[in-house]
Amino acid sequence: MAHDLHDLDPAYLAFWREYQLCTLTTLRPDGTPHVVPVGATFDPATRTARVISSRESRKVRNVLAAGEAGLRVALCQVDRARWATLEGRAVVRQDAASVADAVRRYAERYRQPRENPERVVIEIAVDRALGRA
Repeated sequence: MAHDLHDLDPAYLAFWREYQLCTLTTLRPDGTPHVVPVGATFDPATRTARVISSRESRKVRNVLAAGEAGLRVALCQVDRARWATLEGRAVVRQDAASVADAVRRYAERYRQPRENPERVVIEIAVDRALGRA
């Protein structure tokens, strides 16, 4: 079920604040899907989802391989019959301010992540929201 990004249901937004693991689907350069478990955050005001990761991870390399335009991705979470998917264009941010902001958001939803000098952020400009929460 599609949701209006300009008027997201409070239950849908609450689901994105719960401690839930997600999956991120990226496409490898050969076009095959790469699906991995991740922790993610969603800022509905800016329609931005974020995933912190190591710079050398496959998911980061997939996004970087798409170039400056970024890569279309899907971020999904499921809890029994409740589910939510955010779709959009992903880019990798490596600057300290973006990484620190993403780490802060991650810590609010999950826990403080371990130190990682190779940390980057996959930032998703969300343009589609689906689900049943």
